[in-house]
Amino acid sequence: MSGPTLSAEQQRVYELIEGTKKHVFVTGRAGTGKSTLLNHLSWNTEKQLVISAPTGVAALNVGGQTIHSLLRLPIGVIADHDIEQSGDVRKVLNTIDTLVIDEVSMVNADLMDAIDRSLRQARQRPLESFGGVQVVLFGDPYQLAPVPGDSDERAYFADHYPSMWFFDAKVWAEAPLTIVELTEIHRQHDDDFKFMLNAVRHGMVTKEIADALNGAGARTPPADGTITLATRNDSVNRINAAALKRLSGAVKTAKAEISGDFGGRAYPAEESLELKTGAQVMFLRNDADQRWVNGTVGTVTKIAGSVWVEVDGEVHEVEPVSWEKFKYSYSPANKQLTKDVVGEFTQFPLRLAWAVTIHKSQGKSYDSAIVDLGTRVFSSGQTYVALSRLTSLEGLYLTRPLRPADIIVDRDVQRFMHRPPPAGTHS
Repeated sequence: MSGPTLSAEQQRVYELIEGTKKHVFVTGRAGTGKSTLLNHLSWNTEKQLVISAPTGVAALNVGGQTIHSLLRLPIGVIADHDIEQSGDVRKVLNTIDTLVIDEVSMVNADLMDAIDRSLRQARQRPLESFGGVQVVLFGDPYQLAPVPGDSDERAYFADHYPSMWFFDAKVWAEAPLTIVELTEIHRQHDDDFKFMLNAVRHGMVTKEIADALNGAGARTPPADGTITLATRNDSVNRINAAALKRLSGAVKTAKAEISGDFGGRAYPAEESLELKTGAQVMFLRNDADQRWVNGTVGTVTKIAGSVWVEVDGEVHEVEPVSWEKFKYSYSPANKQLTKDVVGEFTQFPLRLAWAVTIHKSQGKSYDSAIVDLGTRVFSSGQTYVALSRLTSLEGLYLTRPLRPADIIVDRDVQRFMHRPPPAGTHS
């Protein structure tokens, strides 16, 4: 299986990763196909490649392992504390050619430096950054930021780093990072809307752009169950619960089956999924037969063992699917890395979808959506993520007009993304 074909731009980046040992940061606006490229790389690489991500759900989505469990790192600031490594962990880390980190914008500088130190130590190459492993990062710092810890952690970062961001880790002083920005947008096709989204991304919204977005968004949303993207979990839960209650009929509950080592609270779907006939739902992963993709919205037409969901006039039978939790290990027999399933979570790949948080809408596309920014936007990139989910301006509905305070761009991200590339590199 090789996945979708790459555009010429994506192919060039694939060749850079595959044909060199350079550390590469693959970034780009929402909808430029970062996930497509990562998928292609994982299927087609000749290298011993390990995929990791900062959170459990992000790791499940890319068929990888969390950074902390892969490298056996403690949670919290690691600083200069000793990193304990078992023989098994060292064996795995010695086999890696390329370490991929997805959603890298959520990785903080201290964790980035700990990854570097951990690899040097395991591979007994103390003078080589990342112990000689090629590091390939995927993500968009304009969309997701690292989560600040408690006041002690924040004070530590203030004393030791220019910012919390991964790109301010000390390792980059000796390991040049090639930044490659994908520019071809595959989600939106309207140049004016692309231009507006780019302005929101970079915090360059003029009155004219704000007026155009507010003018488009000021219409009354249709009562056809258009999805709401909201800033807060409580708003989303309230909208979904109220809409479910309005439907007649009994609630049916599907309990997830969890086996093996599937610890943690961050499950890929609801542990207890409540549905009724008529409920609006969103699919949580791509279908092997391509009948729907992660983010497709439909309506439940029947619940009897399976769940039947209507999507664009066609009714599909939906059965539970299993999300597999992976762990990389070393096989002495063939001296290869193996990727073993250590836990499974089985549930219908559905969630109620009259509303979803902006954070959970990450990576999804909608033809129309109601964007509810609440009383205020509280994190950088949130407005950009919400607006860039839409495939066109015609599908935008705003619960209130955008205000200048809604467009938050992190200054550290601007500093990093606008720096000149290292000599001899080009993106």
